[in-house]
Amino acid sequence: MDEKLTFEQAMLRLEQIVAKLESGKCPLDESIALFEEGTRLTGFCRQSLDAAEQKIRQLTDAAAPAAED
Repeated sequence: MDEKLTFEQAMLRLEQIVAKLESGKCPLDESIALFEEGTRLTGFCRQSLDAAEQKIRQLTDAAAPAAED
């Protein structure tokens, strides 16, 4: 997967894939390829969200002691 891919780009591509699959106009081979790409993009998005959540926790944990002083 492209290392420069952003979360937003991945979500946009996922939306495109879903729309194409839902249209029912793809041949089986293309549908399988799109499903496979969508699975990879979903994993990428999940990792991106997990990393963002971890960063937010670190920031809020670091700010918590300062707020208590």
